[in-house]
Amino acid sequence: MRIRSLRSRLLRGLSTGTAVATLATGITACGGNSDAAGRSDGKPSGTVAVGALSNGAGKETDLNVSEVKSISAKLPEPIAKKGKLVIGVGALPAGFPPLAFVGDDQKTLTGAEPDFGRLVAAVLGLKPELKNSTWENLFVGIDSGRVDAAFSNVTDTEERKKKYEFATYRQDNLGFEVPKKSTWNFEGDYHNLAGRTFSVSRGTNQEKILLEWKAKLKKEGKDLTVKYYPDANSVYLALNSGKIDAHFGPNPGIAYHITRTAKTPNATRSAGKFSGAGAKLQGLIAATSKKGSGLAEPVSEAINYLIEHGQYAKWLAAWNLSNEAVETSQVNPPGLPLENS
Repeated sequence: MRIRSLRSRLLRGLSTGTAVATLATGITACGGNSDAAGRSDGKPSGTVAVGALSNGAGKETDLNVSEVKSISAKLPEPIAKKGKLVIGVGALPAGFPPLAFVGDDQKTLTGAEPDFGRLVAAVLGLKPELKNSTWENLFVGIDSGRVDAAFSNVTDTEERKKKYEFATYRQDNLGFEVPKKSTWNFEGDYHNLAGRTFSVSRGTNQEKILLEWKAKLKKEGKDLTVKYYPDANSVYLALNSGKIDAHFGPNPGIAYHITRTAKTPNATRSAGKFSGAGAKLQGLIAATSKKGSGLAEPVSEAINYLIEHGQYAKWLAAWNLSNEAVETSQVNPPGLPLENS
């Protein structure tokens, strides 16, 4: 979703999640491998508890999911035979709430991405096994076969299609965050930014987009003001004091901050979203597996089953990400073009 990650890797086409951590507070280090979250002791078989151990970042919601044999029958034989889905998450070292981070027990990997991997595994009749790594090692794991599929906020790009296959499950969006009392909304048109002040992080895709809008407005005799702050605390101090009208950043990070401040005097809200791929293409987040593995199709069918039967919408709502819903999962749809990847 951006040009360079806020973990010193802000290259366009990396997942949004690596940038989310910069504007997230209250949850820090991310631990190692785990498949425990989402399956609570004493609950019926087939229950996936999304939002578990999330320290309030997600609303814990029990979802009933059973194997769909017409879908699991399409699994590649090696995966069906071993009976488990090895899910890769690239959340080390710091995690990126609400997408992937260490839970309340200080050891279990939780977040929207691990939860969704567990839901998909349940439809496929497979035991989920989470493997957490750095972003770079996530792809090394897929390449080597140690990871079956990554659920780690990976953007579908044409460059990545050279090595990987995709099953989409969420929009890749940027968002505007405003004080809850604000009446301003983006409404999808950059002209609505004229005369206002926005904060953005340097070197990011959202900065690139915002500066392009600023240049267009200038040609029309209008202006917008762009401000930069060194950290999240400074951004939100400026927002709360009225020094900026809105913050423009990765939508998941904004959703997380909205959740964390909902019951405080400084509550905020979403004022609109914009595709991380720009105006001409809706960016998409996708489950990522090795090209030719044959896993993308059954994973996509599992996702569409979750969409059709309502678990998908409840999963998104639990993590305040309903504004990133897709109508259907697609296998290898058009991704970010090579010049933008």
